[in-house]
This record gives sequence, structure tokens and C-alpha cells, in this order.
Amino acid sequence: MADRTEQQPARRRSRRGQGDQLREEVLTAVNRLLDDWGSDEKLTMRAVATEVGVTPASIYLHFADKTELVWAALADKYRQLADQMGAADTAVAREGPRERLRAQVHAYCRFAMDNPGHYRLMYEIRQPTVERERMGLHPARQVSARLRRALAACADAGFPLSLPLYQATHTLWTGLHGLVSVQHSLAIDGSPDQLAGMADGLVDIVVSPQHRNGPAYPPETDVDRYIAATVIEDG
Repeated sequence: MADRTEQQPARRRSRRGQGDQLREEVLTAVNRLLDDWGSDEKLTMRAVATEVGVTPASIYLHFADKTELVWAALADKYRQLADQMGAADTAVAREGPRERLRAQVHAYCRFAMDNPGHYRLMYEIRQPTVERERMGLHPARQVSARLRRALAACADAGFPLSLPLYQATHTLWTGLHGLVSVQHSLAIDGSPDQLAGMADGLVDIVVSPQHRNGPAYPPETDVDRYIAATVIEDG
């Protein structure tokens, strides 16, 4: 890796219409630096500007601060994951809600195994710390929202949740991440299908496989309210 502190040649002033190109170059550089460094600690607007070969002022024309910069760099990856989960859901639209939830969970596992570099940037590096209110804008909300809506559909169809909705969503999401992270960090030789099979057990933990009459949503708890107020969520 080249020395990131080495001054690179200044770029000529962009011609009209080249702003989008510069923005893409900046986002590519952010992904590269995050991958090299493993966290956002050394990432600054100046470091990114040096990497691209522009002035820091050029970066601020597109991004207000480091948080906005990092989130923009990762947004496409979260969108790709959410889109693949949505496509998996649509593919089994004629099935019941538990099958649709399982399809989304399997898509999550396949994405993580097929794109380990992307997944690492999305979930396994430290990102900027922000205030609670701003976390609601994090691009990962697209993923948590899909899981939450799928769980709600199960409960509405008479398959009780074992935990209140937001807590069930967070438990399923973090459980999936745990399975993926162990697979990645220990370099376990397994296929996405094997990982998806293990993930089915998580689904059975948070959603009953048996249809029942009566309340399907457990009462809210302090933990559920805390998660609803702080966890990334797309209302």
C-alpha cells in the first residue's frame, strides 16, 4: 500500500459535468482506505483528498462531514443487500410469511458469503460515532426494515413472535451477523446453503413455526423500546 501521507499531484479544476465523476472517485477512495485501515479512525477529509488528488475543499462540496462521507460510500452495498433480500421475498410471494422471511434470511447469508469484502466494510469495521437521532439516517436501515416488516407479517398471519417486534428484529439481525462473522473470521469451509440452513434455526427462535390463535406480539418491554429508539430503523 502506498504511503497515504505522501502528497499527490493536485488535480486540475473539474470541468462542468465532472462533479459526479469526482464524487464516485471520492467514494471509491473511501472504500479503499477503510479496507486498508480497518476502521475510520485515521480517515479524515484531508486524507481522502490526498488519496484522490484534490483539495479538502473539493470534498466538502459533496459531503458535509466524515460521517456523511462514510455512509455514502457504503450506501450502495446496503442497498444491494436489501434489494437481494427483496428479490428473494418476491420470488416466493405465493408462499406463507415464514417462508418469505426465510427467503430473505437466506439471501442475507448468500450476500455475505458471496461478497465478503463488501460485508466486512458494511459490518466489520468501525464507523463514525454519531448522536442517537442521526443513527436513523444510517443506510443499514434498509436491511433492518426488511427484517422488521417480514417479522410483522408473520405475527399478523398468526405466527407468534418470541420477543417484542423490535427486539425480535434486532435479535435475528445480530444472530445472522454472528453466524456470518464466525464463518468469515475462522475461515470455515462451508457453502452459503449450509449457512442458510443454520440461519433457519434463528428464524425458529424468533417466530413460532406453529400457527396459533390469539396475540402474536409479546408486550413491549424496556429493552424493546430502547432498541426502537436507538437501533437503525426505517420507520
